[in-house]
Amino acid sequence: QVQLVESGGGLVQAGGSLRLSCAASGRTFSSGVVGWFRQAPGKDREFVAAISWDFGGTKYLDSVKGRFTISRDNAKNVVYLQMNSLKPEDTAVYYCGFGSVMATTLSWYPYWGQGTQVTVSS
Repeated sequence: QVQLVESGGGLVQAGGSLRLSCAASGRTFSSGVVGWFRQAPGKDREFVAAISWDFGGTKYLDSVKGRFTISRDNAKNVVYLQMNSLKPEDTAVYYCGFGSVMATTLSWYPYWGQGTQVTVSS
């Protein structure tokens, strides 16, 4: 059993920054992958970034490369998504998921948090 809780969302102006957190409960992250996905109004949920818990390898959506950074804190059992230079098109509900394979499709992530809203004003 893996339980995930996202936090850190909010309202920012274009060009601003936010740091999202994904904390685990029930069981700690020991292996596998933590991924961030987002869902904007009227759109499908899309992959944003992922990190391998044990090796630290990362993968990013092309449109966020150079702006977003995913990282993990092994001691705190938390995964972060640092989002800089935010754009209005980044506005969405952001979810973290946990799975066993580094993947960009949400079907590979069986465990999900409740989501946190990110709104970027123009």
